[in-house]
Amino acid sequence: MIPASELRKGIVIELNGRLYRITNTQYSNPGRGAASMRAQLMDIQTEQTQFRVFSAEDSINNIYVQTEQVKYLYRESDTLVFMNGETYDQYEVSTTLFGDDVLYLREEMDLALMVSEDDKVLDYELPKSMTYTVAEAEAAAVGNTAGSVNKRVKVDTGLSVTVPGFINAGDTIKVDTRDGSYLGRA
Repeated sequence: MIPASELRKGIVIELNGRLYRITNTQYSNPGRGAASMRAQLMDIQTEQTQFRVFSAEDSINNIYVQTEQVKYLYRESDTLVFMNGETYDQYEVSTTLFGDDVLYLREEMDLALMVSEDDKVLDYELPKSMTYTVAEAEAAAVGNTAGSVNKRVKVDTGLSVTVPGFINAGDTIKVDTRDGSYLGRA
């Protein structure tokens, strides 16, 4: 059991006999009255999301989840396939669990999966940064050089990133997987 004030993204909790993964939280302490935690919950079985507000003092039943280091193998329709390099166990995961983060995945990429006791994948953790090859790049804007000149590029996985104007197609760039920002050339 943990207090609601300690709820964070990625924690798995049990409510009314169902398992939920926390996808977002917002703590509120208005000064007067009780503090609260607003959480976005994803039902692990149905993958539907809902919002719930807890009092900061509420005790919530959190579920033990094991973290496994895996490699991303391939995508087949709406299913992503991962493999544990030590046990050779394979996990098939719906693309809905990853949402927009599916654009960060590259074949043979190492990442962590959070797996329940019954081998169901509940969550994931991407590396903090990854390198990608720029597949498409807009032409740089000519003339406006007073400030920083940025443009949008598309990398080999389909991810769109805002980069400085000097980045061209074929360049290798480093991207922060937490927010999709450009970190530099690789």
